Amino acid sequence: MKSRERYVFDTNVIISALLFEQSKPAKSFHAAQDRGEILVSLPILKELNDVLCREKFKRYLLLEERESFIIALLHESTLVDITESIQACRDPKDDEFLELAINGKATCIISGDDDLLKLNPFRNIPIMNPDEFLDTLSAKR
Repeated sequence: MKSRERYVFDTNVIISALLFEQSKPAKSFHAAQDRGEILVSLPILKELNDVLCREKFKRYLLLEERESFIIALLHESTLVDITESIQACRDPKDDEFLELAINGKATCIISGDDDLLKLNPFRNIPIMNPDEFLDTLSAKR
């Protein structure tokens, strides 16, 4: 039996997927859910919650919608314990995505963040934007 693909999404891609249903981030997120599993960690869930609670998102999402999304993400994803810390990214806050990918044995990181994209590949884990990810999936069909 072939092992399932394991994907890491950065916070901005997850939020774009949540807010814009027909966007490339949403399509890439749903394609990843269909083909494998989304990896999350407690630090990333906390960051996602903190970002979604910012004032600028209140006009897009009710508190209940934010809470429901975080709970659903937690239930539908694989929670990974971070045992190996990494300091490789120009922006130290982005290291948590690299940590999640390494600790969770990710197949791929999907990000729109230039600081992460510049590291492609990181320890043999490809880092690509949502467009590239969708193109890669199309090529595999």
